Amino acid sequence: MDTSPQPVKNGDLLIAEPYMGDNNFERSVVLICEHNAVGTFGLVLNQQTDIHLGDVIDDIHTDLPLFVGGPVQQNTLHFIHRRPDLIDGSIRVVDDLYWSGDFEQIKQAVNLGTLTERDIRFFIGYSGWNEGQLNSELVQKAWIISRTKADFLFDTPTSEFWREVLKRKGGEYKAIAHYPVDPRLN
Repeated sequence: MDTSPQPVKNGDLLIAEPYMGDNNFERSVVLICEHNAVGTFGLVLNQQTDIHLGDVIDDIHTDLPLFVGGPVQQNTLHFIHRRPDLIDGSIRVVDDLYWSGDFEQIKQAVNLGTLTERDIRFFIGYSGWNEGQLNSELVQKAWIISRTKADFLFDTPTSEFWREVLKRKGGEYKAIAHYPVDPRLN
């Protein structure tokens, strides 16, 4: 029987196992933006902060929330969006979902209100794995892999994201979605 993990691709979601034991990723869903031979770059989709984009960028006037993209370089800003028509230099992650692009265009579109929370999400920091590191975690069954679509990502409340991704997978995963955060309290 083959016990090798499912291969990871750009656009995959890594869903943290319910009792992973890593505070950085507890009940997290990570979007894989880039996966190649040297490593993996991803963004945690469901760790919203109390900080807004306008709090950290002086010439942006918005209350768009910031998310913690992961524990690596939390002094960096990253973003995903579904508006490559407004943002040059966007990198396609999966159908209708893009990462990065011309930040000056983003600032202008956000200030004009043509880019809203329904089309873009901002992150401080990111999640990163060196060559072989993520594969090792997959062998240890620390993550469940799923695919995503931009509509699901932007239309699902972040507080329900972990549960909803598992419910959509169905089967045994639907049951996992209802596991308590602390089984001792059950």
